[in-house]
Amino acid sequence: MPPKQRAVAARYQPDQRGLLASAYSGLTSPDNATVVRSVLVFGAAVAFLHSSFSELLLPA
Repeated sequence: MPPKQRAVAARYQPDQRGLLASAYSGLTSPDNATVVRSVLVFGAAVAFLHSSFSELLLPA
């Protein structure tokens, strides 16, 4: 007969870091790199199109 295995319940331990530290580690996580990069590129494009530099795109 195989030995009996006792199930050990894992306790939930809340994150001890603060809000800013958790946000920073979430933004710099390799899993979120593509999403963060996409949001930054979109923001840069909106800022460019809203600025006076967007007149460079108009035909002469």
